[in-house]
Amino acid sequence: MSYLDLIQILGSTVRLGVPLLLACLAGLYSERAGIFDIGLEGKMLVAACFSGAIAAVSGSPWIGLAAGISASLLFAGIHGLAAITFRGNQLISGVAINFLASGLTVLIAQKWFGQGGRTPPLSGAARFEPIILPGAQAIKDVPFIGPLYHGLISGHSVLVYLAFALVPFSAWLLYGTRFGLRLRAVGENPAAVDTAGISVVRLRFAAVAIAGVLCGVAGAYLATALSAGFGKEMTSGRGYIALAALIFAKWRPWYALGATMLFGFLQALALRPDFLVKLAGLTVPTQLLESLPYIMTVFILAGFVGKAIPPRAGGEPYVKER
Repeated sequence: MSYLDLIQILGSTVRLGVPLLLACLAGLYSERAGIFDIGLEGKMLVAACFSGAIAAVSGSPWIGLAAGISASLLFAGIHGLAAITFRGNQLISGVAINFLASGLTVLIAQKWFGQGGRTPPLSGAARFEPIILPGAQAIKDVPFIGPLYHGLISGHSVLVYLAFALVPFSAWLLYGTRFGLRLRAVGENPAAVDTAGISVVRLRFAAVAIAGVLCGVAGAYLATALSAGFGKEMTSGRGYIALAALIFAKWRPWYALGATMLFGFLQALALRPDFLVKLAGLTVPTQLLESLPYIMTVFILAGFVGKAIPPRAGGEPYVKER
C-alpha cells in the first residue's frame, strides 16, 4: 500500500465526515442547553430536499443552501415549540420530526418534479464545486507533501472548510464567551440562570435555532456538494450516527471532530474495500463494511451512555417557580 492510497481514503473520510460533524455540532448546541434533539436526521433530510430542489430550479447552490437552512429552521422551530413552549416530551417530538420529514420530502419532490421522489440531477454551477487552494497544482508532484496538500487539504467545497472552521469557533463560543457560559449553565441548572434574571426560554430557543442552521448546512451539503441532488432517505441514518458521535465526544467540540471523522473513515472503507486488502491482506465483505458505522453506533450507545455524563437538565422541561 502506498501513501497515495492512504491520502485518498483520508480525503473520502473528510468528505463523508463533514455532514456528521455539522449534525454533531448541531446536537451539541441543543443538548448543551438542555434540549435533546433526536430530530437531527429529519432536519438534515428536509434541508437536503429543499436545497436540492431550489438549487435545481434556480441554478445556484447558495440559494439552495438558504432554502435548506430555512426549511431546517422551520422544523427546529416546531421542535422548540413542542419541547420548550409546551414542555412536551423532547424525544417524542424529535422522532415525530423524523417521521414527518421522511414522508414529506418524498411527497414534495414527487409533486414538484415527478421523478420518483428525487430532484433533477445538479451539475456545473448548481453545485458547490471543489476549491483548489493556492499552490496545490504547482506542488502536487512533490513527494508526500504535494499529494497531501493537493489531495487531502485542497479540493473540497466551501462547506467542508466552513465545517472545520466551526469546530474552533464553537469551542471559543461555548467556553470563551458570556453567551456560551449561559448556554451551558441553562443545560445544567436552568433555575439558577432564571434566578440571575436571564431568560431560560430565550437561550434554549437560541440553541435550537443554531442547531437548525447547522442541520440545514449539513443537509445542503449532502444534496449540493457530496451528491448531485436529493434522493429518497439520502441521509441514511446520519443524524443518529451524529448523536452517537456526540455521546462518544462527551459533548465537546474538539472531541466531536475526532468522533465524526472516525465514523467518516468507516464509511470511506465501505467505498474502498481494496484498502484493507492492501493494508493487511484482509478481504472483508462489502456488506459488513457498509454496516460498520451502524454497528459502532450501537456499540457506543450500549457502552458509553453510562460513562458519558450529559448536561444535568437535559431532556427536562423547565417550569418556572412562582
